[in-house]
Amino acid sequence: MKLPIFIADAFTATAFRGNPAAVCLLESALEEDAHQQIAREMNLSETAFIRKLQPTDSFTQSSRFGLRWFTPVSEVPLCGHATLASAAVLFHKIKNRNSILTFVTMSGELKARRAEDGIVLDFPVYPTFPQDFHEVEDLIKAAIGDTLVQDIRYSPDTRKLLVRLSDSYDRSFLESLKVNTEPLPAIEKTGKVRGLILTVKGEPGGQTAPYDFYSRYFAPWVGIAEDPVTGSAHTVLSSYWSQQLRKKEMRGRMIPPLSLDAWVLNSRLCKCSTIEP
Repeated sequence: MKLPIFIADAFTATAFRGNPAAVCLLESALEEDAHQQIAREMNLSETAFIRKLQPTDSFTQSSRFGLRWFTPVSEVPLCGHATLASAAVLFHKIKNRNSILTFVTMSGELKARRAEDGIVLDFPVYPTFPQDFHEVEDLIKAAIGDTLVQDIRYSPDTRKLLVRLSDSYDRSFLESLKVNTEPLPAIEKTGKVRGLILTVKGEPGGQTAPYDFYSRYFAPWVGIAEDPVTGSAHTVLSSYWSQQLRKKEMRGRMIPPLSLDAWVLNSRLCKCSTIEP
């Protein structure tokens, strides 16, 4: 079996930065187990599989495709950076002629649009609901110890737990915070939580561009200790911070550990637009 597979560094214009995703083009149906086997062998946070919806479709001319995402250990319902990588491969490597691509996914139809300075993704925005601290206390304590927490929300659509740290903390604190993800799957094994978002409120202006919020994302339940770039987390962050800040257009920055590169995302209510860092 021979399949074309690309590796694309998403959210960057520089090689070996951003967040890499594998993109596999499927001319025909693949045996179900083969998806996971390929993703395990690629060993990236996500491997995307683009499939033709009709036998007569063309990767060059068609505008609608099926799309699935797999981590090395399981399929996931939504992945932002691997969707961006998929669109980039179709637009720039396969030379797809369309200005807008529609991906049919487990999370509904997602669109990727050519833009003068990159690719714009239209993603859903999911609401969050207050979460009782005592129900997730053990999980949070194991992850961040005695770090002060200001708010806890839960997104049932994505099964992500959003933990807002105290406003007394800033970006540098979040960036340097040591998060212990190893025990989390054993603590939370009901399936309710599949991802943990840590976020802090942004700082006002100054010498650098202002950001409304900062975040980090952890998903050991699907084999990813920490994901340096994740668009799916912003489907939750956008909803939460829009409500908190009473804004419909925001600028957020996801900051991976100090050893990794960061990226920037423009977050709009009902739309997430990627820009290069």
